[in-house]
Amino acid sequence: MKLTVSLQVTLDGVAQANGGNNEEMDPGFTRGGWAIGMGDPECAGYILDTWRRPDAFLLGRKTFDLFETYWGARHDDGGFGEAISSKPKYVVSNTVTEPAWEHSTVISGDLATRLGALKAGSDGDLLLVGSVALARWLLENELVDELNLIQFPVIVGQGEPFLPREGRDFALDLEDSRVFPTGIVGLTYRVGGRPRYA
Repeated sequence: MKLTVSLQVTLDGVAQANGGNNEEMDPGFTRGGWAIGMGDPECAGYILDTWRRPDAFLLGRKTFDLFETYWGARHDDGGFGEAISSKPKYVVSNTVTEPAWEHSTVISGDLATRLGALKAGSDGDLLLVGSVALARWLLENELVDELNLIQFPVIVGQGEPFLPREGRDFALDLEDSRVFPTGIVGLTYRVGGRPRYA
């Protein structure tokens, strides 16, 4: 399976709490909700199309819990809830054992081996949304095939950026770009090995 990481990020690279403050998930972060204030229906449609394309979803445990509570109760809404509830979901967790959300499977233990086997096991598209720590780990372990970043024209000046200051280097090939009326930019990159340096 092709693994795509899709994240909404600020100009300063923060991907947490785009929909609002959540003290349990983001303790001390007070500038949540930075994506909601844009109110860009064209961009919302682009994100929904991204959610409708994959054959399955990959989620970290915290994001899974949040989405199950919110989107799992809206599986007939014709939008995001329907898109994610109707598809297989793989949750990476050592604490969740029997998820109640339909079509959900737990991945635990040796993640690199288990996720590598999942990717190699079938064709299709696997989409990770949210789950910033897992997205960072997947990239560092060279399991990401594609990055879909929806960059919002805001600097929050607080929080942990998606990409660390130090880590593995990657060359990226631009596959698609979109600019929305509010200045939000959708960027899709194929992860292409190591960069060339001058």
